[in-house]
Amino acid sequence: MASLANSDTEKRLAEAKAAIGANYTPSEDEEYMSERQLDYFRVLLLDWKKSIHDAAGQTLQSLQDGPIREPDLNDRASSETDWGIELRTRDRQRKLISKIDSALRLIDAGEYGYCAVTGDPIGLKRLIARPVATMTVEAQEAHERREKVSRDD
Repeated sequence: MASLANSDTEKRLAEAKAAIGANYTPSEDEEYMSERQLDYFRVLLLDWKKSIHDAAGQTLQSLQDGPIREPDLNDRASSETDWGIELRTRDRQRKLISKIDSALRLIDAGEYGYCAVTGDPIGLKRLIARPVATMTVEAQEAHERREKVSRDD
C-alpha cells in the first residue's frame, strides 16, 4: 500500500515538474496563485513528501536489519537513545505528511495560499519558507498569543 502511494506521489510530482519547467520561481509580478504558482507549490510539497517517505523507508530498513547488539551497556544505551530520537523524528514527520496532504487538497480545491482565518493571501515568501502554512503571519501570531493565554490559565 505504501509503495502504491509513493508511486502516485512520484507520478504527480513528474506531472507538476513538467508543467512549471526547470528553473521557475514564483514572483510578485505574477497573478497570485496562478496555475504555474500552484504547480510550483505542488512540486515543493510532493518533493518534501517523497523525501520523508524515503527517509522513513531507510529507518524501517535499519530497524529490520536487527536489534541493537552493543556489548557495552553504555554503547547500547547510547544506541537506544539514538533510535528513540529517530523514531520521534519519524512520528513528527508522519504528522507533517498529513499537513502536506492537506495543503495538496487545498491546491486541488483552488483554496491554497489564502489564510484560513481571514481569507487574505498568505504571501509567496511565507509559502516558500513554509509550504504547509494555513495562516498569514499576523493571524498565526494572534493564534499563538491566544494559545499562550489559554495555557497560562
